[in-house]
Amino acid sequence: MADEPGLRPELFTAQGTASVPDHPALLGGRCASCGYTYFPMQLYGCETCGSQDLVQVPLSGRGRLVAFARVHMHVSPDRQAPFTVGSVVTDDGAVVRALIDPASEDALRPGALMTALLVAETRDGRGTDDLRFGLASETEA
Repeated sequence: MADEPGLRPELFTAQGTASVPDHPALLGGRCASCGYTYFPMQLYGCETCGSQDLVQVPLSGRGRLVAFARVHMHVSPDRQAPFTVGSVVTDDGAVVRALIDPASEDALRPGALMTALLVAETRDGRGTDDLRFGLASETEA
């Protein structure tokens, strides 16, 4: 995959997957030995079986919200609180911990269908876009 200006090419790409073409794809990994899927990509070894036979795979930008929490104070001045973080299990089976789009916060519930979104990055030195998850629209369900 070619680098896209302003994106973090080690984590995600604006181009979606075949199953979810209108939302960013996450760049995760899969163990060729046991099939475990994870995010982000790493080469240290499979968390399940220990194999180092790992391959990078694009993960869909869609999944179900498992849990979420509102953060009222953050140690870094780069991240303005309050904000919401959540754990989303993608359609591919990887667990992604990410910021939740503020427009979705009031309607969150475990099991909600979520999609990946690109938003303007406000922190210096981090590119132009940041990945968030937000509630899927009715047409995406």
